[in-house]
Amino acid sequence: MDGHQYIENAIQNGATAIIIEEGCDLKSIKIPENITVIQATNTREALAICSANFYENPSQRFKLIGVTGTKGKTTTTFMIKEILEKAGKKVGLIGTIATYINGKKIKDSDRTTPESLELQQIFAQMVKEGVEVVVMEVSSQSLKLHRVDGCAFDIVLFTNFSEDHISPNEHPDMNDYFNSKLKLFKMCKTGIVNVDDLHGAKIPNLFPDNNITTYGIDNFANVLAKDITITNSYVDFRVKITDKNERVKTCIPGRFSVYNSLAAICVAQKFGISPESVKQALEEVRVPGRSELVDNKLEIPIMIDYAHSPESLQSILQAVKSYTRGKVISVFGCGGDRDTSKRAIMGEISGKIADYTFITSDNPRTEDPQKIVNQIEEGIKKTKGKYIVIVDRIESIKEAIKMATKRDIVVLAGKGHEPYQEINGVKHPFDERIIVKDLIEEIENEKDKKKK
Repeated sequence: MDGHQYIENAIQNGATAIIIEEGCDLKSIKIPENITVIQATNTREALAICSANFYENPSQRFKLIGVTGTKGKTTTTFMIKEILEKAGKKVGLIGTIATYINGKKIKDSDRTTPESLELQQIFAQMVKEGVEVVVMEVSSQSLKLHRVDGCAFDIVLFTNFSEDHISPNEHPDMNDYFNSKLKLFKMCKTGIVNVDDLHGAKIPNLFPDNNITTYGIDNFANVLAKDITITNSYVDFRVKITDKNERVKTCIPGRFSVYNSLAAICVAQKFGISPESVKQALEEVRVPGRSELVDNKLEIPIMIDYAHSPESLQSILQAVKSYTRGKVISVFGCGGDRDTSKRAIMGEISGKIADYTFITSDNPRTEDPQKIVNQIEEGIKKTKGKYIVIVDRIESIKEAIKMATKRDIVVLAGKGHEPYQEINGVKHPFDERIIVKDLIEEIENEKDKKKK
């Protein structure tokens, strides 16, 4: 939308000053003479700077850590938060799941990085509550749309880069997507980068004047993981923290957990946090909807994960495949009003890796759920993978659980921490932890009835 068309409404609602963008046709807008008009090159940028100034630049009064990357942002920020809190610091967190201040959840999030005015307001609240460090997920969209302009970052972190968010409403191509993320390194000299990622490895050369710490598993890095063990309930590895080798364990299974842990360890080292605090925090950290195992009476491994792109689906399915003795049962759909090209690709990925796939609905938004599952099915048909289409997600989850044994794993991909399903602009309650619990009750009752 062109915001200029709402100027008259704004004035009617009491606005006394209006910021317009260069190129706006002032003649077509009726602005009374007593209204101050300011022209800006970019009004989104102006909004961010005004917001920071209005709240007296709160990000200058605490340490601000910005985390960007395609995958791993949420888990990494939770790991950093846990480590800092173990070290006795007052911490704020802003990201995809929620906003936290000093260990208390303030509100659920509707986007990864808030709009600039809301962001500065949250920062100001954090200052008031004595927060010393804020760790924040910084999306490529927020960088492109100037939401974090005016933020005083102390440390910026790059997890990895792969295809996502390419659509008419987001990024036109991968180049624009990557360059948007790089803006963060122009805003802060102290960086942390995953050098096992092809794009991440370019960053130290792109910013030779920055002070960049590297981490990895396969390539030479400042912080390197060795001797890795991955099971279906944890990973552990050896890493040098300060000046001695430590054995680190985290109860989020999968190789990607090693990368996220290394990123958090790099931050911990910048703060001089003891290895004991780091190890304890990483072992205890839990992230809603990220490789989250759901305890249940049937003792079937049921994992809820936010994987909603081809790369993240491939990553989670390959991870569980590597340590599961029985079948990998994949349950997923694709969101409506988003990149349609990834649907068939995700169908093909699940068909190739999972032993059985349930194609179902995700957040159809304004699209027909049947049309979305048909597009996913086109991809899975290219494989020899066994699958079934059940559009109703609850029914799909139920059938997947009924199929599984204790040796198998059921991966519910796509919704993760989301407590809703969005259909035609309405968010219906849909928390997969609650749904799994209710379905297992139902399955148990059905078994009892059969026995009788």
